[in-house]
Amino acid sequence: MSDLLIGLLGSAGIAGAAYLKRSLSLSGFLAAVLLGTAMYAAGSAAWFGTLIAFFITSSLLSKVKAKRKAAAEEGYAKGSRRDAGQVLANGGLGLLLCLGAALFPHPTWWAAFIGVMATVTADTWATEVGGLSPTAPRSIVTLRPVPAGTSGGVTPLGLGASAAGGLFIGASAWALGLLSAEPALPAGSVASAAGLCAMGLAGGLAGSLADSWLGAVCQAMYRCSVCGRDIEKNRHCGAAAVPVRGFSWMTNDLVNFLSSAAGGAAAWALSLVFA
Repeated sequence: MSDLLIGLLGSAGIAGAAYLKRSLSLSGFLAAVLLGTAMYAAGSAAWFGTLIAFFITSSLLSKVKAKRKAAAEEGYAKGSRRDAGQVLANGGLGLLLCLGAALFPHPTWWAAFIGVMATVTADTWATEVGGLSPTAPRSIVTLRPVPAGTSGGVTPLGLGASAAGGLFIGASAWALGLLSAEPALPAGSVASAAGLCAMGLAGGLAGSLADSWLGAVCQAMYRCSVCGRDIEKNRHCGAAAVPVRGFSWMTNDLVNFLSSAAGGAAAWALSLVFA
């Protein structure tokens, strides 16, 4: 069976289950199938499996105490049901790195990929777990308490979840790399469990913090003209919301993409230390 068909069947099965569980919209399902198929065909079990490790764990976490987190998520630009934009923002850069490795093989691609996947995992885990924090989040810019769900708000619980997510991706990449017929990295410390976990931790924390900073400073934010709440979307309570900060073109999806690039750069930089 060709890698393309295996990738298609595997991606369709996993994305289909997520769609039925309402973790993906229809557009998100289609984007996930295309992304997963391309990544399996161009990469290996390590590349595809690392992507799936992020996707499955993040989808499961989104269902944990969903009702309790609903109030905070109500002001987000998008909910826990991912659409095509979210899928591509979280996995598109990873696919580009995978294609780069297929066309021009070099360990740099894999190192950056670990950081990208660690970032999207760390950020998602921080959002889902941090939403359960018993303490109010604080702005990453001013360190002052902000309402739950505020873009750029961080909590100790969320930061711990970020670190755990990054470590999880590093460990998963190492384990999956052992199953790959062609190792993604040459023998050496950077391909070890410790090296990959360090890259995952660094990439995950750097990327998730970059996401929080971009969300607090650059992302377009609005204030509901009815309830007065600061939100990420331009309509709330059935009325148009008023812009209060950020750039109109800096959407949540773009923030996710840029922060994943920052996490990829951090993991790549750390890989040079281990090389």
